[in-house]
Amino acid sequence: MSVVAAVVTVLLWASSFVVIRFCGAAFSPGALAFLRLSVGTIALVAVALISRPPLPRGRGLALVVAYGVLWFAAYTVVLNWAEQHLDAGTAALLVNFAPILVAVLAGLFLSEGFPRPLVVGIVVAFTGVVLIAMGGSGVGANDRLGVALGLVAAVLYALGVLLQKVALRTVNGVAATWVGCAAGLVATTPFALRAVDEVAAAPPTALAGVIFLGVGPTAIAFLTWAYALNRTDAGKMAATTLAVPAVAIVLSWLLLGEVPTVLGFVGGALALGGVVISRRKALRRPSFWTVRRPDDTTRTELDQVDTPRSVG
Repeated sequence: MSVVAAVVTVLLWASSFVVIRFCGAAFSPGALAFLRLSVGTIALVAVALISRPPLPRGRGLALVVAYGVLWFAAYTVVLNWAEQHLDAGTAALLVNFAPILVAVLAGLFLSEGFPRPLVVGIVVAFTGVVLIAMGGSGVGANDRLGVALGLVAAVLYALGVLLQKVALRTVNGVAATWVGCAAGLVATTPFALRAVDEVAAAPPTALAGVIFLGVGPTAIAFLTWAYALNRTDAGKMAATTLAVPAVAIVLSWLLLGEVPTVLGFVGGALALGGVVISRRKALRRPSFWTVRRPDDTTRTELDQVDTPRSVG
């Protein structure tokens, strides 16, 4: 069952890039984020009512709210904006630069250091990002704004992962997820009125896409990720997210007729290769997806439920 859960997670996260691109024709970035988080919060609250996890308090609550605002809200808005300038596959490739950023931030602020594989991986991955920026996409030349937004989304994703990792040392995974999603929803309420106006004018297919984003990639995918991660080696499970860009590119090609250029493919391969290199020596240690409690039991970020990590 853990394999099935991992496959479901990858497919849902990859499909989110395609659906965001599709819904972008009917919804502005902020309105789409508000609607997606509204649906996701409702779904996650329903799960919380069934499982009844203890609510986060004190410092744990502050951390959950912080990563909810950064990840669920800011990341979602910026990614939606980026996909108005990039095809779905290119956006997925840029966002998957996030594991490198997580490793860098962990080295700076969590005393995890900078081993040689990490440094080499950073160089390789950054070279790939440069090639992606230079190349075209399935919709023409990538403008600088789109590439910049894609990288900003990756930074927000990385910051969210680190905050979530710390929060999950004391906070139940399901509670952390639904409270974080709810915090993100509150942060996007300035877009609520515009969202109402856009819903009134949106076609049924776009509305269906919004519901899918909220229930699928936002709620179900985080829960299936947590289930699989609790039953599989953390390093191997984290590596499965590297399949997200490949699946997103295939889906984007089949459903939207968008395919990155040859230069974009090469850059994407280098970016993902850099991520793989940076994680080589981490497989014997708890990765950023795993935290150790004082009693030395292992819990996941999402056990929690986190991400992660794109997440779309």
